[in-house]
Amino acid sequence: MKKTLLSLCLLMASFAAFAQLPTFGVKGGVNFATLHATVDGVSGSGNSGSLTTFNVGAFVDFKFGNVSLQPALNFTGKGGSSSVSIDDEASSGGKVKLYYLQVPVNVVYHVPAVVGDFYLGAGPYLGMGVSGKAKDDSGNSEDVKFGSGQDQIKRTDAGLNAIVGFKFKTGFLINANYDWGLTNITNVDGIKLTNRVFGISVGYAF
Repeated sequence: MKKTLLSLCLLMASFAAFAQLPTFGVKGGVNFATLHATVDGVSGSGNSGSLTTFNVGAFVDFKFGNVSLQPALNFTGKGGSSSVSIDDEASSGGKVKLYYLQVPVNVVYHVPAVVGDFYLGAGPYLGMGVSGKAKDDSGNSEDVKFGSGQDQIKRTDAGLNAIVGFKFKTGFLINANYDWGLTNITNVDGIKLTNRVFGISVGYAF
């Protein structure tokens, strides 16, 4: 046990020796979310209509030269919309909004510029559903329930995240991200439903 603790201390000391002081930051912006569906026995797949929602969060950036490790904690909206034609004059559809507490951990590469630096990165994310709302075109709505039932949404969402942006020397930053969900969030047999989200945000790094 003492040898293990000593090894961990030495490892942390080596990271501290090479890493710069961490940067803390906050971001917020707009999301354009869709749901991607595949059905057993049916060739191909499809996306729902886009749903506009929002994202807000905070991050820490541990920089090692031009590369950094950037974990974050975000409150982010996902979901999708649909519209199905019934006849030439009527249609039926609805919207499903899902809200998650999400932790992405990105490896980020920085390219210095005159007034700041470009950055791009990627990594995994893990999200936990906290609330949601389903609404039809008639205005009827109900809360989304998370669980393992056929009429519920799985609480856990996981996938891959990519980011790109520019941070000015003042600390102001412009950021774009894309979440590629890999987890099936529905409990309905024969259907796989995954989240897709494109987000744009602005923020400030301290």
